[in-house]
Amino acid sequence: MKNARLILFAIDHPKYIYRLLLAMVLVSLLMIPSLTIDTDPENMLSKDDPARVFHHQVKNDFLMRDMIVLGAVSEQSIFNPNALKTIEQLTEQILQIDGVITEDLLSLSVVDNIRQQDNGSIRFEYLMKQAPTTALASAAIQTAVTRLPMLNNTLVSGDGKAIAIYVPIETKDLSYIISEKIRHLTAAFDGPLAFYITGLPVAEDQFGYEMFVQMGIAAPLAGLAIFMLLWFFFRHLALIYAPMIVAMATVIIIMGSLIGAGFTVHIMSSMIAIFLMPIAVVDSVHILSEFADRFKPGNNPKTVVKEVMSHLFTPMLYTSVTSAVGFYSLLLTPIPPVKVFGFFIGSGILLAFVLTITFIPAYIASMSAANLDKLQKALRQSNKKGPNKQGMNQQNLLAHWLERLGRFSGKRNRVILTGSIVIFGLSALGIQKIEVNDNPVNWFKADHQIRIADKVLNQHFAGTYDAWLVFDHQAGASEQDWQAIEEFQSVLTAMPNEVPLNRFIEQQAKTSQLPYFDSALLMLLDELAFSGPESLQAQYNQLYDIAQIQQSRNQTFLQPELLNWMAQLQQQLLSTGLVGKTNGLVDIVRTVNRELHTGAEQDFVVPSSANGVAQTLMQYQSSHRPQDLWHFVSKDYHKSLIWLQLTSGDNQHTSQVVEWVDRYIAENPAPIKIKYQWAGKSYLNIVWQEAMVNGMLNSLMSSFVVVFLMMVFLFRSLKYGILAMLPLTFTITLIYGLIGWLGKAYDMPIAVLSALTLGLSIDFAIHFLQRVRALEQQSGNLTLALAEMFQEPARAISRNAIVIAIGFTPLLLSPLVPYVTVGFFLASIMAISALVTLVLLPALLTLLAGPQQTPLTDGNA
Repeated sequence: MKNARLILFAIDHPKYIYRLLLAMVLVSLLMIPSLTIDTDPENMLSKDDPARVFHHQVKNDFLMRDMIVLGAVSEQSIFNPNALKTIEQLTEQILQIDGVITEDLLSLSVVDNIRQQDNGSIRFEYLMKQAPTTALASAAIQTAVTRLPMLNNTLVSGDGKAIAIYVPIETKDLSYIISEKIRHLTAAFDGPLAFYITGLPVAEDQFGYEMFVQMGIAAPLAGLAIFMLLWFFFRHLALIYAPMIVAMATVIIIMGSLIGAGFTVHIMSSMIAIFLMPIAVVDSVHILSEFADRFKPGNNPKTVVKEVMSHLFTPMLYTSVTSAVGFYSLLLTPIPPVKVFGFFIGSGILLAFVLTITFIPAYIASMSAANLDKLQKALRQSNKKGPNKQGMNQQNLLAHWLERLGRFSGKRNRVILTGSIVIFGLSALGIQKIEVNDNPVNWFKADHQIRIADKVLNQHFAGTYDAWLVFDHQAGASEQDWQAIEEFQSVLTAMPNEVPLNRFIEQQAKTSQLPYFDSALLMLLDELAFSGPESLQAQYNQLYDIAQIQQSRNQTFLQPELLNWMAQLQQQLLSTGLVGKTNGLVDIVRTVNRELHTGAEQDFVVPSSANGVAQTLMQYQSSHRPQDLWHFVSKDYHKSLIWLQLTSGDNQHTSQVVEWVDRYIAENPAPIKIKYQWAGKSYLNIVWQEAMVNGMLNSLMSSFVVVFLMMVFLFRSLKYGILAMLPLTFTITLIYGLIGWLGKAYDMPIAVLSALTLGLSIDFAIHFLQRVRALEQQSGNLTLALAEMFQEPARAISRNAIVIAIGFTPLLLSPLVPYVTVGFFLASIMAISALVTLVLLPALLTLLAGPQQTPLTDGNA
């Protein structure tokens, strides 16, 4: 018997095993209270990922915030005194909530109306300083909003039936707490308004809260389901306590280790408990099945369990290692939470194996004579004929159908092979239909309040999903810069003893920026003109003029030709139907310019000069919200941001927008050399999804090769190595083909299924082929070996498949779609891989054996 010393020690010294296991569980339990939840999809990327780094840089440069979107919807026009009074009161109450960034909150009562005064000047005043008391005043507010492109269809819906309040928060992990406080506030308002809360930060944080709840529900339900199944199979409580102890101990130790090591519990790692619970009992079921079949009255339980372990140790070892390899392959992905998930599931499988080969034999060997006698009675009772139509009880019913399945597999091998090839081909076609897509809002079921709010508000408004298109001036000096530098240098060279200015220029040259023309240089020249020698005043003024002209030219996003190009880009984006609304610097410039002139639409244009543009922005700085300008342009005017509002957070939708912008800019280059890049949560989802797909594919391919080599090594046969991989290959192809044909998006849970399929589907094939070869060596005949295989070994495989499949079904009751997806597909994987193993493998074995082996028939079975 392999590794006999460890198993013999466990059988002879069970108390040591019990004490060690208890100590490990207690230490792990001490780690659990320090658990922290993390559902931020941004953390699917490493902290140094370029897209993530740039996203945070954009948030800092443009003071962009994570937002909660509160929508108030009416069946009629929302512009009436009662509704607007409610919005005013709600705004005041939300501003009092801790964690809300008050100066950036967007609501009708805190934003400005921009209009022309009678004397031709511009006036900034609160759009709704006080809620109106008449219908006429309410209509006036609606009219004012339609003239403000920054607010129209952002704060107020185009149909006039909904108003939004955008609530910026200090950190996104406050989303759930703040959104619950807002829900409490809205519940106090009676009337016709319906309130909805959405936004990616809310969806992600809400998911974290509900995920935590599911962790406390799904795992115990899985344990209960497994316990009931084991009772159904073995009908003896004392016998099934052991695998339940192994499963629970494995879960506690692994989760305690994960938390103790300082890892947060992400959406992926939250599933570890529910995954390990059924997986941890599979080897126990094999041991218990064979022990129950072998043990007879008067037998020494230690001797029987040693015989059982001698048969099962090698296949259990290889199934555990191959399953662990499947999960460890996730370490090859570039996604940190997936790496953590793969490592701890793989480690949990190996831990469960060690606990199984030590605790289970120790437990069985130390069972009392009374318990063993009860076990025999339970087994005899389960094997009696029953009164049902089949003339047998449920246990014999399983054996009966397995025997029939074995005969069918042997006699209909060509039909089975042909059917398998057809199904495999159809599955391969289905795989080609798979589309990569995800959306955190869709992690909730369709009737969840988050999904309902998302649907309603995106029907009324331009979109509650953000994407940021960020432009930056092209680094390096232009031809005009070099000409100005030469002119500046020629004047400077002619000036004697200009030490301060030369020192300043030398310092500037070390910074990889344009060496002269910035505000610091202008300030220095102004100071020198005031305090320097009278004889050099003309030269100082000349240098100042050169620097000022060039600085103005280098303020890229004050240039009218570039702003007009951006305006055209924004207009074309709206025409695609992919973007609901765009907000940018050009909207501020054109609105202020209109009110500085006639107030008519013909003046809703970009001024014809950079100075004219600068004048509009200086005017805007006198508003009540001057900081809003810096959401769209940097203070040196070298960078600018366009805020895109999308009605869908699906990756496919955002990808189409990105691809359209790439084509448009390639075909319509900017008049000034600039570069562009994307940021925002919607864009980050694309990045990590692409990384996930590539990472999962690489991990699947590499682990597939490793497992294949292990199979060849285990069976010392290339043929049997290939046969062992067939159920795995068929199951993966069938599952993903089914996903393609059903139109199910390839999202995070679906991606991880590849590793799960590889890790679990191979188990049944290993047990099947290992036992068939051993039985064939004993009988010298494949037909007899297969007939024997469809007795106790096939029942053990079937029991395992049923236990694991049923163990995942509690996930189907979850309100969270990723849990439901994993539960459904994993149960399907277990059922399909077991069925493929019990049908395809015997069919191929008899087909490969040739005519010298008689197929299974009723007579020789």
